[in-house]
Amino acid sequence: MESQIIEIGLTEWRVDNPNQEWITALEAGKVLYFPHLAFQLMQSEQLLLDPAVRAPKSRNISLDARGHIKGAAGGTEQQLALAAMVGRFREQALSLVHTLLPKYRDALRVAPTSYRPMQVETRAQSWRADDRRMHVDAFPSRPNYGERILRVFTNINPEGVPRVWRVGEPFETVARRFLPRAKPYVAWQAKLLKALRVTKSLRSEYDHMMLQLHDGMKGDMQYQQDAQQVTMPFAAGSVWICFSDQASHAVMSGQYMMEQTLHLAPEQQYDPQSSPLAILTRLAGHPLV
Repeated sequence: MESQIIEIGLTEWRVDNPNQEWITALEAGKVLYFPHLAFQLMQSEQLLLDPAVRAPKSRNISLDARGHIKGAAGGTEQQLALAAMVGRFREQALSLVHTLLPKYRDALRVAPTSYRPMQVETRAQSWRADDRRMHVDAFPSRPNYGERILRVFTNINPEGVPRVWRVGEPFETVARRFLPRAKPYVAWQAKLLKALRVTKSLRSEYDHMMLQLHDGMKGDMQYQQDAQQVTMPFAAGSVWICFSDQASHAVMSGQYMMEQTLHLAPEQQYDPQSSPLAILTRLAGHPLV
């Protein structure tokens, strides 16, 4: 299998000269890895590297577009400190993406920024929610009609512990494997799910197919074991970027990570034909949204 990890020696949160090879690789579903691009914590922020800063009933800590912190424990001072740290990461992540991918700049929709202080290995989840199984991102309640999911991650583990992923096959390879066994799309079922408010909007055939890929991958333990894949330890003090709706990935271990999600209409890509929507439309032979 051709390498799905592209290592880049950047040391600043900006790209002075956009590189078309990096852009093409990212839009092909590969992971861009910046091993020397560290998010620098302030001395006072070292105290925030503690699972106890997360509210017990929250999965992650997140900062919304208005600068409001959610999912955090502690008093006002600690919550303001968390908001400042996560907000600074958001600014740096946006600087990186805007200069790495200048065509995207005015087309991106910024989603909340998250801080994940918990240890991956200790999370108890159902098989569908278990991100230790290889998958592509798709969400049952939030149809997106092909909108891309671009994520920027940084490992801020203070003890040098890597965040370990498995990175699998190219998207089209995955799609060709799992689509023949996918359940067919049924329009009335999609309408019923919307009427019952199971989904926030009408689930398109594209969204249905993406969920079938997600669940098919996670539910096939033989595939999890035998599929072409690499184990990738993302070092503490590093950054990586991928389209998580396209890159086949599993999160195996690690603790203390921040992540910025950005959404992009597929027609705004440098090569719209490389998007999952375009690939699945071609494989299906008819429009999916």
